[in-house]
Amino acid sequence: MSTFMRQYARNMARVPVSTRLNAQRFACANYRFYSEKTNYKQADQPRLRINSSAPNFDADTSHGKINLYDYLGDSWGILFSHPADFTPVCTTEMGAFAKMKPQFDKRGVKLLGLSVEDAESHRKWIKDIEEINGIDKFGFPIIADTKRHVAFLYDMCDEEGFGNINDGSLTTVRSVYVIDPAKKIRVIFTYPSQVGRNTAEVLRVIDALQTADKHGVVTPGNWSPNDDVIIPPKVSDAEASEKFGDFKTVKSYLRYTKLK
Repeated sequence: MSTFMRQYARNMARVPVSTRLNAQRFACANYRFYSEKTNYKQADQPRLRINSSAPNFDADTSHGKINLYDYLGDSWGILFSHPADFTPVCTTEMGAFAKMKPQFDKRGVKLLGLSVEDAESHRKWIKDIEEINGIDKFGFPIIADTKRHVAFLYDMCDEEGFGNINDGSLTTVRSVYVIDPAKKIRVIFTYPSQVGRNTAEVLRVIDALQTADKHGVVTPGNWSPNDDVIIPPKVSDAEASEKFGDFKTVKSYLRYTKLK
């Protein structure tokens, strides 16, 4: 254990448990807690789950320096990583996200890419993405995570890759984090490097989340916008009639309605 960690442990032993836990969460959630000379260890890695607070960070990007929270503001956000610039699958993926950016914009969603190359590499690669995919303007930043700070913070590597995180050879997998305006993580996707993401599915998930949040409903399997939604079981029939009007009962726990 390092001298810093021994002192940290002694100090934390003197404070109440609830405060101690909050402090530990903060320490794990702030990547600056890890110096460049500190080895990344899986035991130290924060465990991000659905409804965890999205850790904030500062980063250099293809579009200049950003702070995650400042960049997102009151918007929804999608933070997603790719393995490497100038590679075939990543080029098609980033082109797909760029083409669909107007659809994300309509839903109040900001896009933010990430890989471990530097900002200059990203800027050069963006020209290829625009050319290959027929895009006039790429339209969103890509984080230059050369020190793997954000990759470690958001667990954007596979088991084999983690072994290379301290020697600078780690590349990220295809992670996706959907972050809501309250800075809560609402969805986590992780794809292997061999499989490109379906951007239409990411957009569908945004539609489902925003519909559920706005109307107090849940969405069935294979749901698409304008399909019937499900009334949560905790809502009584009387409450459902008042709130939604007509609904169809399949079972006491399965009731469909169409939003107006």
